[in-house]
Amino acid sequence: MNLYRSARTVAGASGTGDDAIDWQSAADAAKAATEPGSLALESGEREGYARDVRDARAAVRSVADMEFDVPETIEIQNRHHWIDANVATFERVMGTLETHTETFPGIARTINTGTMTVLLAFLGRNVLGQYDPLLLAERPADDHALYFVRPNIRNAAEVLEVDPDRFRRWIAFHEVTHAAEFGAAPWLSDHLEDRMESGIAALSDGSFDRDSFRDLDAAMTVVEGYAELLMDHAFDDEYEDLRRKLDARRQGRGPLQKLFRQLLGLGLKQRQYERGKEFFEHVIASRDLETASLVWEQPENLPTHDELDSPGLWIRRVER
Repeated sequence: MNLYRSARTVAGASGTGDDAIDWQSAADAAKAATEPGSLALESGEREGYARDVRDARAAVRSVADMEFDVPETIEIQNRHHWIDANVATFERVMGTLETHTETFPGIARTINTGTMTVLLAFLGRNVLGQYDPLLLAERPADDHALYFVRPNIRNAAEVLEVDPDRFRRWIAFHEVTHAAEFGAAPWLSDHLEDRMESGIAALSDGSFDRDSFRDLDAAMTVVEGYAELLMDHAFDDEYEDLRRKLDARRQGRGPLQKLFRQLLGLGLKQRQYERGKEFFEHVIASRDLETASLVWEQPENLPTHDELDSPGLWIRRVER
């Protein structure tokens, strides 16, 4: 980890520019502050990743009775690869936010770049796997991606004292469930993008679009909760011990790491997972998986915030 080189890279962002953040400097500095980790794959490991993804796709297709594709290229990354792959996503999401500071704009840009450096480095050291629907990107032929950050997966398995192959398979199943959701609902990307763009545009104008952010939160709660529902039915092993150990590890982190998780909204993601899981558990108990899958028929079928806490209201509405 070269913190001196990272600091010098951020300092180099003090020049003027059209963006509030010097994204290339942020990426370079985050990589300078982060060990890339090893990509020295063991014998059969690459085949293991491919097999896990294939098995997950087959299991989820069978359980949910839905057709969907996974990305043609499955990337096994180190931490630097993940930072490079995601800096463009952050730039797209935050690109509409402009710095309105008229005094010392260079200093403001340096501070913004330094903040993004810290966040990219933190995520690069902690993300295990990622299904990326490439939100806000121009739509290429292959408009989604699947990443596994191999050094983080290996390190987490060692810290949690679990079998690394089993842990890797669990991560693969979870990410493939997200691919299934976006595959089952072709409108989902546009729906999320619309809410994101409305909310960010309002922020850049100095206001807060409460409805857009509430809709975005509700949609992401459904995404997280339905993924867990599919995991319960599709994963070919018990995994409560993995979830429990991973949650315990997150809770046991130091105050600085907890602050980063709050800044990045990772605490919100945990709440979305728990709330979404409770919603779908109620739907399954009252009806069945087929009824739960109605959320993906059209945007209007997504539960509202009130319906997430009262699933019976949602069931009565979509069954009319």
